[in-house]
Parts: sequence; structure tokens; C-alpha cells
Amino acid sequence: MNTFVSTTAQCARCHNHKFDPILQAEYYNLQAVFAATDKGNRVYDPDPEVHQRRNRLHARKAAIEKKDPSILDELVGEEFQRKVAKWENGLSESATQWTVLVPASCVSSNGATLKILSDGSVLSTGNRPETDTYTVSGVVPISGATAIRLEVLTDSSLPHEGPGRQDNGNLHLTEFRANLTGSTNAIALEHPTADFNQQDWGIEKAIDHDSKTAWGIYPEISKPHQAVFELKEALTNATPISFALEQNHGGGHLIGRVRLSFTSAPRPVSVSKLPDLVASALQTSAWDRTRAQKLDLAIYVANLQLKEELDALPKPHFVYAGGSDFVADASFKPADSPRIIHLLKRGDIKQPGDVARPGALSCVPGLVSDFNVAETANEGARRAALARWITDPKNVLTWRSIVNRVWQYHFGRGIVNTPNDFGKMGAEPTHPELLDWLATWFLDHGGSFKQLHKLILMSAVYQQSSQDNPVYSARDADNTFLWRMNRSRLEAESIRDTILYVTGKLDLKMGGPSVQQFLMAPGIHVTPQVDYTHFDVDSPDSFRRSIYRFIFRTLPDPFMDSLDCPDSSQLAPVRNSSLTALQALSMLNNRFVVRQCEHFAERLQKLQPGNLSAQITTAYQLALGRVPRPEELNELSAFAEKDGLPNLCRVIFNSNEFMFIN
Repeated sequence: MNTFVSTTAQCARCHNHKFDPILQAEYYNLQAVFAATDKGNRVYDPDPEVHQRRNRLHARKAAIEKKDPSILDELVGEEFQRKVAKWENGLSESATQWTVLVPASCVSSNGATLKILSDGSVLSTGNRPETDTYTVSGVVPISGATAIRLEVLTDSSLPHEGPGRQDNGNLHLTEFRANLTGSTNAIALEHPTADFNQQDWGIEKAIDHDSKTAWGIYPEISKPHQAVFELKEALTNATPISFALEQNHGGGHLIGRVRLSFTSAPRPVSVSKLPDLVASALQTSAWDRTRAQKLDLAIYVANLQLKEELDALPKPHFVYAGGSDFVADASFKPADSPRIIHLLKRGDIKQPGDVARPGALSCVPGLVSDFNVAETANEGARRAALARWITDPKNVLTWRSIVNRVWQYHFGRGIVNTPNDFGKMGAEPTHPELLDWLATWFLDHGGSFKQLHKLILMSAVYQQSSQDNPVYSARDADNTFLWRMNRSRLEAESIRDTILYVTGKLDLKMGGPSVQQFLMAPGIHVTPQVDYTHFDVDSPDSFRRSIYRFIFRTLPDPFMDSLDCPDSSQLAPVRNSSLTALQALSMLNNRFVVRQCEHFAERLQKLQPGNLSAQITTAYQLALGRVPRPEELNELSAFAEKDGLPNLCRVIFNSNEFMFIN
């Protein structure tokens, strides 16, 4: 609201606004707009067509996951069932068949209760120790066994339905060993594969004989997983065998439910790509399948097609931004639906009142403040409604706010000198008719910033001289009514970039990651030690444009800070522009400036070798855009002969003519 419509809606958090017609309820209605918005890594595509296609594919995938009735009807329809039949015909006839090991016994080394279920799986209940080893014994149920499948299964008794016993549903299998029962001879396992591997916790860690590594499945919890291990030597039928499932990572990262199976399929043997429901449906002839079985197959085939189409798209980019459709990781999971927002009496979270609905301000004539979006609408629909409200042609606040900020950019001060506050406590416009005319003109010209800039820059008021006029100055010393052009000092970033440009060191490369123009080391507590003093000012990172500076908000760059670079953790509608001795000292003594003056001198000597007068003239042309007057040239030549060309460059960089725009 500050930025786009220049209102102080935040003042209505604890009560109705004291000065402007903004209700407390409207503050919480605005908060409800962002009730499902968090910050995380969002996928985006630079190509709009690719982005739209990716969105369509993800929307279809989401509809399938939610089992939208219209999607389900399509999937069991004749056209899509032909696609299922084509996929089915292409399946290998030698699909891997697995035979479950029926456990004869199962033991926990640290006191968990292991229960054998009717499907041959083993469920861990009761005491949950920090670490544990499950020993499952039985006999090989087939002849010529070539591989073992380990399934970790979900169960309603487990946290998040498992398949792990840890509070977040995860598990860590440190080591998976097989032995002939009653023997210490290990059965060699090799070529492990799994349907999912947690980052840095792959299935190969389960047979690497390293107690510090393990297999994990986070964040793919609440669903079954499987891993397959090939046997180096085949096993015969009825061979007594024991499996040790060592889980030594700690923290209760134990397997909740496990099942073991054997196959005699020829090598290589890997994890089955077919879920149990799909494999079961395939065992029934196409004519005899139920609607549920047809859906199981169709959903699987549809997801395969979606994956192929998504994989064929260019690799997406990521941006850290607000939203709800994030890439989940171990530390962050997006909200499933918008949070309920209550009006808080006196702003106290312990005194919730009425439920807020997404909306904006009712004080703008001609606009409806209630967005009338469904309570279950995703966060994107709510934010889109706010965007439409802000950009509505009838929203007179928006268009005035925009043109006022552009005017401020060119003149150093807006027509309203409080650009974030057009309310009663803000400044009155110096030229209200002009503000209204510019807003209307901007709207009528399609909101073109290019045309707005051109209109202002070609105006007589912008093209005025900054020359003083004692008569006008006596009546309007502050130049409120723009009888001359305002002189303004370059902003901190512009000073830095201009120095680099003049010395020939500015890196004009576009894009890329930000650069840290400081040294960083661990601190005593959370905040690290940041050292700007010993950073190498000749590092390539030092030459990047200021827009690419990595800003440490709580520990700002002292040089930029002295030049009134604003606090990046706060909104700064108007920058301070002070004149202090500290600025002059920084421009004279800062290591960055001193080194750039040396580079400037080297550039001048290369451009005009052996000719001091020509070097000074070139320095003036590069830094000030003019040639020196004769008296300046004489005085500066004497100074350079005495104190050196780099020091002369320091004088030029410290001049008002370099630091100020006339």
C-alpha cells in the first residue's frame, strides 16, 4: 500500500486509522490476501511460452493428484484407454516377479516390538530406541534367487504414516547385511538401486560398510519405497538366511514397516517401475478390469506422459520469492491452503475477532474493496485480485503515486514530497493540478514509462538552468515551485559506478549472482564477522556494477553508508542527501577510491603518454565532460608535478562538479 497507492494502511493494525479513512478490518483483509504466501524457491522460465506450457502440465498433474472428476472421466474414456493399451503393448513380457520372504523370526536389538503381519511385512511398534538393528530370519522361497527387494511400507500407526518411525516419517538404514543363518559368512550384495534417494543419503550407502552413512527417503514420506540388491552369487531354494538392518544414525530414524522378497529374474535386476496397484491391474485382462483398475493404469500412464513432456522442456530457473507452489526441501514445505486470518483486537494475537476476507481499501471511489474470492482459492488468485485492484484505471491513488515517483526521480523531490503517504499527515502537493493532469495523461497513454520520461525531460521546467536568481530565491529559497533546476548529488551507487567507469574498470556484464565485496568469517554467535577493510579492491568482484553488490543488511559497507546509501532493511521512499566532512574524508582516503585513482592515472598515461597537460585535459573530459579552463590547467599542472597524477585524480573525484548534477 505504501509503494503502489501511497497510503499508510499499516497504521490500522491495532485500530481504525487515526487520520485517513482506512478501517482496521481492511488491514486484516489485506493480510488475508497473503494468507498462503511464504517465501521459497519458485520455478520460473524466461520464455513465456515455455512457462505457460509448464504451468499447463503442472495444472493437469495437480488435477490428477486431486482426482478431479472431469479428469478421471477423461482418463477412463475410450480415447485415453487406447493410449493405455498402446503403452501396455510396449511393456516387456519378462516383468520381474517377486516372492515374499515369510519371516520365521524377527528380533530388535534395543527393545522395539517387531510384529509379523499377514502380508509378510514386519511392523515395528512399542519402544522407539535411538538406534536399533532388526534381524529377520527365514528361508529363501525360490530357486536360483538373483536379487533381494527391500520394501519400506506405510502404516497408519507411524508418524505421517511412515515409512519411518522418526517424528517426520523418515528413516536411515545404515547397513543392510545378509548371512547364511548360523554362519558368519556374509552374502555379497551389489548394484543397489532405489525408487528414491534422499539427497546425500543414497541407497549405495546401505552396503558401503561405513557406520557414518545411510539410506534415507526424506522428503518423500507418507509413501512406500523400495530398494533392490543383486546377489553376487545365486541362492538355492530353502537356503536358511538372516538379514541385519542396522540403523545407527540416531534420533529415532528407524524403519517402521519392512518387507523382503526374492526374484530369480536374470541380471541386471533393478527397482520395479510399476507400483503394486498397476502391476495388479495388468494381471487382469483389459476386458475384465474394473473402473478402479482402469483408473490406476490410466493415472500411471498419464503421469508418465506428463513426466516425459516436463523433462523435454528446458531446465527451469529458480527464484527466491513469495508464493505457495515451492520446491519442497527438508526444511520447508509450502502451506496446503490459505491460513485463516482474524481481525486482532488492539492488534493482540491473543484476542482474535472476526475472520478477515481478502480485500483492499474502501476509500477509493468506484472500486469494490471486497475481492469476493472463494475461501479455498489459492494464494495466486488472491494476489491477482489485489493486482487488478491496484492497476484498475479507476484507482486514482495508483496513477498519482506512479507519476509522483517519476517526477521525484527527475527533480529530486516529488510534487508530493511524502511519496509513501498521500494521506492527511503527508505533505500537500505543490502543484495538485499538475499531479492530476500527469496521472490522467499517463493512463491515457497506456501507462508508458518511456513516454512519461520523454514528456518530463522535454518540458521547459526540466530544461531550466540551476543558476541562482536572488529575486526568486528571496521568495522561494527551497525552490519548492521549481523556478530553477535542482542541483542534486549523485547517489552512493552512482558515485561508485561512475568512478569505475571513468577509470575504465567498470564491468558491464549483465546478470549473474551477486558479489560479496567484503571478507566474511564465523562470528561468536549467529552474526558472522564482516571485514570491508581488507577486501581486495583489485578483485574482479570489486568492478561489478553496484546493483550486483551483496548487501549485508545489519553490517553495511562503511564507504557506501557515508554516502547516504539507505538502510536496505527499511523502506526508503526518499533518500537522504547530506553534506558531511566524513563524505569528503571517505572520498579522499577510502582504499577503493585511492586504488581507482591510481588506475585512472595509469589510463591517462596510456592515453596521453608523456604529456601532463594533455593528461589533465583528458581527465577533465572523462570525469567532468569538459576541458579545463586555462587557470585550472595551470594550477592542476603544478599540483600534479608536486604530488603526482594519482593525487590529482583524487582532487577531481572530490570536486563538486564530479559529485553533483547541475
